[in-house]
Order: sequence, then C-alpha cells, then structure tokens
Amino acid sequence: MKIRYYLLSVLLLWSALGFGQAIKVTASVSSGQVGTGEQFEVTFSTNGNPESFDPPAFNGFQVVGGPNQSSSFSSVNGATTVNISVGYVLIGTREGEYTIGPASMTINGKQYRSNPVKIRVVKGRSVPQQQAAGGQSARPASGNSSDISKRLFLRAVANKTNVYQGEQISVSYKLYANINIVDNMPDKLPDFNGFWSQEIKRNNQNVEWTVEEYKGVRYHVAVLKEVILFPERFGKLTLDPLGMTFVVRQTTPSNDPIEQFFGGGSYEDVKYKIKSAPVTINVKPLPEAGKPAGFQGAVGNFSVGAALDKSAIKANEALNYTLKITGSGNLKLLKAPELNLAADIEKYDPKVTDQITESLNGVSGSREYSYLLIPRHEGNYTIDALKFSYFNPATQRYVTLSTGSFPVKVAKGAPGSGVVAYSAGQQDIKALGSDIRYIKGGDGSLQREGEGFYGSGWYYSLLCLGPLMFLGAFGYRKWYREQNKDQVIVKGRNANKVAAKHLANAKKQLLEGNKNAFYEDIYRGLYGYLSDKLNISAAHLNRENIGEKLRTKAVSEELILQLTGTLDLCEMARYAPVSGISEQEVFDKAKNIIGDIENYG
Repeated sequence: MKIRYYLLSVLLLWSALGFGQAIKVTASVSSGQVGTGEQFEVTFSTNGNPESFDPPAFNGFQVVGGPNQSSSFSSVNGATTVNISVGYVLIGTREGEYTIGPASMTINGKQYRSNPVKIRVVKGRSVPQQQAAGGQSARPASGNSSDISKRLFLRAVANKTNVYQGEQISVSYKLYANINIVDNMPDKLPDFNGFWSQEIKRNNQNVEWTVEEYKGVRYHVAVLKEVILFPERFGKLTLDPLGMTFVVRQTTPSNDPIEQFFGGGSYEDVKYKIKSAPVTINVKPLPEAGKPAGFQGAVGNFSVGAALDKSAIKANEALNYTLKITGSGNLKLLKAPELNLAADIEKYDPKVTDQITESLNGVSGSREYSYLLIPRHEGNYTIDALKFSYFNPATQRYVTLSTGSFPVKVAKGAPGSGVVAYSAGQQDIKALGSDIRYIKGGDGSLQREGEGFYGSGWYYSLLCLGPLMFLGAFGYRKWYREQNKDQVIVKGRNANKVAAKHLANAKKQLLEGNKNAFYEDIYRGLYGYLSDKLNISAAHLNRENIGEKLRTKAVSEELILQLTGTLDLCEMARYAPVSGISEQEVFDKAKNIIGDIENYG
C-alpha cells in the first residue's frame, strides 16, 4: 500500500508540473519581406503581466505608428489565460537584410527577452530620409525650447475624470503642432497602474491630421494612441505621461536684406523631448447600499438571456445550458455565474465565447457561457432561474436581471453504457464511461485458499529473491573495488582502449586527407599508450625509459626497434613530408605494434 501511495504522489507531482504555465515573451512580424516604403507591424506579446517594457532600437526603419497596446483574457474549463501585446508600425527605408533585436519585459521582478526577428527589405517606392539638412545630425534644443513648447506638445484627454470603480474611461493621447516635424520616436509608454487597459486598434495605421483650436490658437492635431481603461481600485489614480522625442526644423533668419526680402534664410534641425501632463482620475468605490447578494463586480449596462438545447433526455446524456450577457461595460472582466443545480446533475466549467468591439465609446458586445450538464439519474428536474447583478454608473443604481427556469425530464438510461459528453459545437469530447463504471451484476466467483498467487510457491520464491539480489550486489561491489584499487594496474589495463580511440581518430583524418592531423594522432596514440601501459609520467617519457621498461617485460629488441622507428617517422612527418611508405602502412604498423606489446602482458 505504501508503494502505491508513493507512486500516486509522484504522478500527481508530475501532473502539476506539466500543467504549469511558463512565462513567455515573443516577437512576431506581419510579413518577413517588405518593399521600401511599405508598412508592416512588429508585435511583442507575453502571457504574463509586465511591470515594465523596453522596446528595441528599430535601426534601418522608420516608426510611423505605435506603440499600440492590447490585452486579452480567455477562460476555458476554469483555466484563465492572459495575453498582453505591444505593436509598432514600421517602414523599411533601405534595401537589405535587417534584424530587429529583442524587446525586454520585467514580469514578477524577473527580466524576460523576446526573440529577434529578421526582415528582408526589397526594392519598392522611394522613401525620403528623415535627417537634417546637409547631412548634419539634429542637435538638442537649447535656449529656444520654451518657444518650441508653445508650438509642439502632447495632451492626454480623458472623457471622464470622476468615475466609479470598474467604470470604463476612454483616453486619447493627442499631438498638437504648428512646427515642421522631421522625425519622432517614442521614449516612454504610459503606465496604467491600477487600471485594466485595452488598446483601440485603428484600421488605418497612418496618422491623420486635423485642425483644432486650443486656448485660442489653431494647431494641427494627430491622435497617437487611444485606450480604454477600467479602474481596479478606488482612490486618486494617476495616468502617467506619454513621452516622445521629436526632431523639429527651425528657420534661422538671414542677415542679408535681399534674402530677407525674398523670404530666404537657413534652417537647422533640433531634438526636443516632450511628454503629456499627468491626468488624475478620481475613482469612487461602489456603494454598499443596495448591493445585491452574489454581486461579482459587473459595471455598465447589460441584458441577459439563457437557453437550454433539450428538455427531455436519458440519464447520463449531455445537454447544453447557454447564458449570454450583452451590453457595454467591463465585459472582459466578468466572472462566470454560478448555476444552482440539483446534486444529481453534474456540471463542467463553461466554455467562454466573446464577440466584443472596442472604440472610444467603450467596450461593447456580448460574452457567452456554455455549460455542459449531465443528469446522472432519472427524474424530473428544474434548472433554476439565474440572477445576474450589475451596477449602472449612469443611474448610480444596482440592477438585478433574472433568466427563466427550465424543466428537464430525465428518463432511465442504459446501465453500464459508454457515454460521450460534448459541449456546444460538439467540442471538448470526453468519454465518461471510462472514468465512472457501474457496479457489475451477476454471480462473483470466489477462490479457495492457496489457489491464488498469494501464498503460492511463486509468491515465496519472489519474496526470497530480494535478499539474494542484495547479497549478490554487495559481493559484486566488493570485487569491483578490489579490482580497481590500484590505479597503476587500472591505467595499464585500459591503455589499449585509450590508444584505440586515438587510432580511430587517425583513421578518420586519413580518410579526409588530413595528413598532418593523421600523424599527430598516431604519435599521441603511441606515446599515450606507452605512458599508461608502462606507468611512465609524461616528464620522463623518452626512448631510453621506454626501451628499459619494455625489456623488463621481455619484449624483443626487434619490436622495440619497430616502435622507435615508427615514433621517429611520425615526429618527422609532423614537420616535413615523408616518402617511401604510405599512411596506411604507418597506421597498420602502429596497430600491430600495440597488439604485439599486449601479447607480452
């Protein structure tokens, strides 16, 4: 029994490890090959909750859109998955092969890096290079920065600054300019700490300029970023600024009166850093007065509907109960409502299907929950009406909606039959008959004492096998230690194996035509073999010591001369070509010498 529980614990541990979700940060592009002047999008995604994000340097490309941030959540069978992505729209300016380096995200205090992506830029339409006149790089703005700040600035515009917790807010980051902009690059994305955010993606990635009057001055205005926010806590929450660096072109008046008359003069490009002013959002807590029991945080304006696909089935057959919530508000943050069911009806976690759109008016659409229900016994059941409560910030009141109840007539099912359950769309198929079995009927056969395995001769034989195997292993370990306690004898015994490895490598070099490497391996193989076999250290490994040791083993003088001659040949061949003998003959000779020495013991 203890072994059984141990194995069960190990299996459960491996199951837990297998279902753990690892944090990943990935980079992808909409197209691996683009033409010059053609727009494409690079997206950095993660399944974690990033605390900070550092984009790579987009060398060789112009940034014409972004950063565009989006978040998505999905829940299947109780497992919730989050995906957050940041995208940029780029244009290739020159032909060639480029690599966009990895982006860096900090998640749970640990830094993660995305994979680099390669882009091939082929010939397309020409792209004007955004640089200063005369090829000069732009210099930082100096004393005239106060004048630039009146002509170029960013604003974060929120449609509301006084909201309830969970109420949606739309924020637009707008650029105001009446100065010539040469280039731009993002510095810092705004942090939405305390908010759940959803980026609004635009179909047209090009910046659209309009004319707007602000504080009595007309500006060209472009919307750079639009996002929908949902406050997750109450209090004073601050939207951090969006920071950008611009290269602007300023005209320097000429001192020549003739050029002044014709509007002439020079210009220079300067770098100028700007950021939007922080915006404070006053978030009020949801009122406690009138809060319904079972309220789960839904804020907005919703309607609810429910449907059951069958009203009469057999026991152990499946039916689908669908709940659909429609409206506008924090749809993506809704939790699955709990169904109040009879104990004999088994329920599986719902499948969630979203049909949601995001715009400056907020998040709207529908979320559908499909529950798989299986009555286990016959009878007449009722699926009670489900209550859904939400807070409407427009009326500042709680609203409770109720679905209708559904009667279900369950007839007797076939006992012991394999049952297949499926959810909506015939997905998530599961054979229930394999994990729940009915009690087998009929007469059960009994065994007499001694007829089974327990108590038989085989039982006692296997029982005695364990101690015998232990004694055998103990004896083998003692023998092994005795055979290998003298390292000199061990090295001599294994010398032939070490030499065989060098000779095998020499054979490979010979087949590949590497003569220098061939002789080097033969030379090392022979000297290594003699060092181990004769127990001579590398410092004392010379011909005199080798010959003396071999003579003590009664090796013939003829074999000693063959050995020294082969060593001389290999050493000479390492520095100059040899003639009169082939490499194959040298290889065979070295192999035979080692074999003959082994015969002397």
